[in-house]
Amino acid sequence: MGVIFKAKERMSGMTELKTGVIFPNPNQPRKDFDPQELAGLAQSIKENGILQPLTVRKADDGRYELIAGERRLRAAKLAGLQTVPVIIAERTAQESAILSILENIQRSDLNYFEEAEAISKLIEYYGLTQEEIAKKLGKAQSTVANKLRLLKLPAEIKKSVIEYGFKERQVRALLRLPEEQRQAAAEKIHKLNFNAVQTDEYIEELLHPRPVKSRRQWLFKEKLLYINNINRTIETMKRSGVEFDSSKRIENGYIEYIIRIPQDAPKQALADETR
Repeated sequence: MGVIFKAKERMSGMTELKTGVIFPNPNQPRKDFDPQELAGLAQSIKENGILQPLTVRKADDGRYELIAGERRLRAAKLAGLQTVPVIIAERTAQESAILSILENIQRSDLNYFEEAEAISKLIEYYGLTQEEIAKKLGKAQSTVANKLRLLKLPAEIKKSVIEYGFKERQVRALLRLPEEQRQAAAEKIHKLNFNAVQTDEYIEELLHPRPVKSRRQWLFKEKLLYINNINRTIETMKRSGVEFDSSKRIENGYIEYIIRIPQDAPKQALADETR
């Protein structure tokens, strides 16, 4: 059974701490921080201050470990602030780690692989079940399970799909393919700029290709087309009153047509036509 606690319990009031005594939570799932976004947040902090205090816990060495608010701390340092508003939570190291991961999973700027890795960490290191995580995040357990499936992709494909800007649904579709087909499929999806629906259709086609008609089948249909054209031509000549004789014979795997039209036009006219 995982550690169960309520996030609002055992909190002190808001206070100010020097930025130098606060250190990041080692369990923070977010590894990359966009420099432009941080610069924008730093400018906002210069003009408006920090609107939402950071949450920290006091560590054994007297410093303070972040539970939530690393972007705000980084931006505050960029803005030149010496102190920041904080709420000190009475948490154990394990509780702090779980809270930090849960808080960051719910942020919209984590990519789906970072979310999946954070959820995996909660299960592997801190003993939470998928059901407990889903409840804390306000998500269905199937959503949590689907995110964990993303970790089955090898590192090179993870890097590719992030660079290509794939949606999570597109990545889940790739997982349906055998491992040896995934990279080539990802490249084609990117090249053709498929959306999520088109990606699903393409993957389905790869998994269940439509039977390709053989050249022999196509030739048989073409022959039937030409035979029907000959038959229609003969019928049209009959309806038009053209004088002719025709016969059809099937022998030794061949169809033989003989059409005889009387040569009754004036010799001079025939000569003129052949010039």
